[in-house]
Amino acid sequence: MKKILLPILALAVYSNGISQENKKPSSEKLLKELSEKGCKCVDSISTYNRPDNEIAMDIGECIDKQVGPYQLGSKLIGIDVSKEKAPVVDGKKQIDISFNTNENSEEYKKYYYEIERYMMANCSSVKEKMASNEKQSAKSFSKNKKAIEYYNKGLDEVEKDNSQKAVEYFGKAVKEDPEFAFAWDNLGVNYRRLNNYDKAIECYEKSLKIDPKGLMPLQNIALVYQYKGQYDKSIEAYGKLAEIDKNNPEVYYGIGNVYATNLKDYEKGLDNMCKAYNLYVYLKSPYRTDAEKMISIIHKEMKEQGKEEKFNQILKDNNISQN
Repeated sequence: MKKILLPILALAVYSNGISQENKKPSSEKLLKELSEKGCKCVDSISTYNRPDNEIAMDIGECIDKQVGPYQLGSKLIGIDVSKEKAPVVDGKKQIDISFNTNENSEEYKKYYYEIERYMMANCSSVKEKMASNEKQSAKSFSKNKKAIEYYNKGLDEVEKDNSQKAVEYFGKAVKEDPEFAFAWDNLGVNYRRLNNYDKAIECYEKSLKIDPKGLMPLQNIALVYQYKGQYDKSIEAYGKLAEIDKNNPEVYYGIGNVYATNLKDYEKGLDNMCKAYNLYVYLKSPYRTDAEKMISIIHKEMKEQGKEEKFNQILKDNNISQN
């Protein structure tokens, strides 16, 4: 375990006991400022033709950069200088501060997760970057200029949150080029947003005929089946996604969500959600916070059913501490 001992000359305070309460920033303000810096870092991440795990790791690096300053700043805020026993040089106290920079330490994780949770809740770029990509294949895009023109207009409407107009443009794009997989994917997404689930499934199925290994349609068709109440088909679709990408945490999150939320099978839901959580942690994906929330919801339900011991055992089986 690596430790850094850092003499903080910037904290040097005249030893006459002057209160620092009004001079130090609050922990909330510090978290906000550093998270906003992390958000700007995420804004600069390129998602073009890159898989989710690479993007997630880049987002993790943006968070990592803020952890050290957050650890240091938080400890400074918590110091009551007037009560510290420290050497005095030229009438100023010299305060030593230590913090753990080992990424696997509980201390480091605490600060990392606090920034991650804040950014997931307040930085729209995080979810946009995670949701905006799909690895490009030979037929993902079109060479048809007219199809590309309609496709780009569709993306503009998505930015405006106008799914109805987006459907119109993506529909024109696939008419120009029926082999345009990304256009079918986006057409399906916007039909889903309009609650037209049958049309969404139709679009995803057409995309999968073009590219049977398309991660976006496989993941989204499973979600639409869940919305339609066809839970067995949803789980089956996630299974097909697992055949292509067995280490994709969305597989386990999706299956866990269906079991816990819809089928009320909390034990199967928890086991899958734990697997998703561990993969999110491994990938440094900010979606870890979503799995964390679901595990908390499942815990509440299992506790009410008198199954807290079983809950703890499932966490233990997945090498997750209750903390």
